[in-house]
Amino acid sequence: MLDLNEVRMFVQVVRARSFAEAARRLGVPPNTLSRRVRRLEAGLDTRLMQRSTRKLTLTAAGSAFFERCAPAVDGVLDAGKELAGVSQTAGGTVRIAAPADFLDFFKIEWVMQFLALHPKVRLDFVLNDARADLIGEAIDVAFRGGSVSDQQSVFRRLMPQSVVLVASPAYSRSRGNPKTLEELSRHDCLTVSGRPGPVTWTLHGPGGREEVKVNGRFRANSARSLIMGCLAGLGIALMPEILIAAHLHAGRLVRVLPDYRREGADLNVILPTSQQIPTAVSAFVEFAAGKLQSIIGQQSPKPAPKVRRR
Repeated sequence: MLDLNEVRMFVQVVRARSFAEAARRLGVPPNTLSRRVRRLEAGLDTRLMQRSTRKLTLTAAGSAFFERCAPAVDGVLDAGKELAGVSQTAGGTVRIAAPADFLDFFKIEWVMQFLALHPKVRLDFVLNDARADLIGEAIDVAFRGGSVSDQQSVFRRLMPQSVVLVASPAYSRSRGNPKTLEELSRHDCLTVSGRPGPVTWTLHGPGGREEVKVNGRFRANSARSLIMGCLAGLGIALMPEILIAAHLHAGRLVRVLPDYRREGADLNVILPTSQQIPTAVSAFVEFAAGKLQSIIGQQSPKPAPKVRRR
């Protein structure tokens, strides 16, 4: 098989009209260049050039070979230069896997801002609570919640997060606020759809790890629906901070039992590989990281208002 690098060397020697000049242009020793061209001739079983101390002359076969190879070599080099230039500019399609409610807290205005900054980039969001097969679904980057130990290929942990208890001010006024974790069992709590009956919530508080069985009259299989129920005053919910940060900041939700929380809801960026990350992917990860971290940073949690139990 032909060594394409040796073909490139042969083309350069012909254009430079000497091994010494071609070696200088290529940055290799002249004897190395001469040896590689001789090896090319041996592989082709054809003499391509006649060498003398004063000049270099192509054979008929060498001239024909040069005419056929030179444009191809130039095309490969030009393609490499073009690709290298493109790799420094964000462009192409970035497929992003994220939870179904990702665009509830990652503002669409931010998407518009990123696209304005990178006019050659297209964003393709694959929103699903199920974990995507990054390779099988051609995903470039995934945003996933969970502890770092649960991830097999965490590229970057964007932020440590906790899951906290929240309720609407209306619910707190009508039902009062639990003073202990055990009192949650006497409140309406919003839980994920599943088996009927009480659900066990495990949280960390002043006394360490504690459990409480909770129940309620509203369940749903998505965080978005549980937040809507919580905002409507249907009960107390246990939600990741990033999902309810804006509602806490605006006072639409308030913290309940603020000394209790569940750890391990970290938001992570997952990549199919850590090698040769496209510029567009890196640009989106950096942009998204700044925006997502600002959500928690601007949050000023409000405790549940003190009300008397009726």
